[in-house]
Amino acid sequence: MKVPVSLRIAALAVATTGFYTYVGQLVPQKEVHPPEEIVIAKDMKPEEMQKVGRQIMEGKGLCFTCHTIGKSSGPFRFPDLGGIGSRAGTRIPGMSDVEYIAQSMYEPGKYIVPGFNPGMPEISKPPIGLTDDEILAVIAYLQSLGGTTTVTMQTKLPWQAGGGGDAAIGATPAAPAAEAPVTSGATDSAAPAPTTSEAPATPGNGAAPAPAPAAPGSGR
Repeated sequence: MKVPVSLRIAALAVATTGFYTYVGQLVPQKEVHPPEEIVIAKDMKPEEMQKVGRQIMEGKGLCFTCHTIGKSSGPFRFPDLGGIGSRAGTRIPGMSDVEYIAQSMYEPGKYIVPGFNPGMPEISKPPIGLTDDEILAVIAYLQSLGGTTTVTMQTKLPWQAGGGGDAAIGATPAAPAAEAPVTSGATDSAAPAPTTSEAPATPGNGAAPAPAPAAPGSGR
């Protein structure tokens, strides 16, 4: 008996669908959840900030999409963050460790670590959109990687509330004195900024010096 063409096509379609359904069930399924909401309190201690900062990097911040911590050999897409707390304050003359880490996240294109290409997004803006408080927590965690956490939830940064950092860097300490710590970087990047010592001092808040008394007969 000859099977109608339409019946054969229907049978082939059913068999193909069944085959791919079976194969699909063999592939491990991963359930994806939205980032866990993290509560940030203004009275958190440094240890609490470090813990929250790590959680943010693993979740909402997406930092480990490109960064690693403690990986000894590459290739690396962005700098490895292991030990960043001990070198952040030495990257850019005139910038503290807190300023360097903060600018690495707010303005990652300002300074690119030699050997790497630009590409890290501004994590304070969409699609990541970390808040100023979340960034403070991330800084606390990064400072702890080889250094000491000096940032607090009360630390004021030039970039907070949408501000720019260039005018304020070096003028007002971003945190208690610290020698070393960090968009990722999260990108382990930040921009050089002139220090106040580079500008010559002028008397009278910038006014020109008063002329010397004229000598007798000078006509002045």
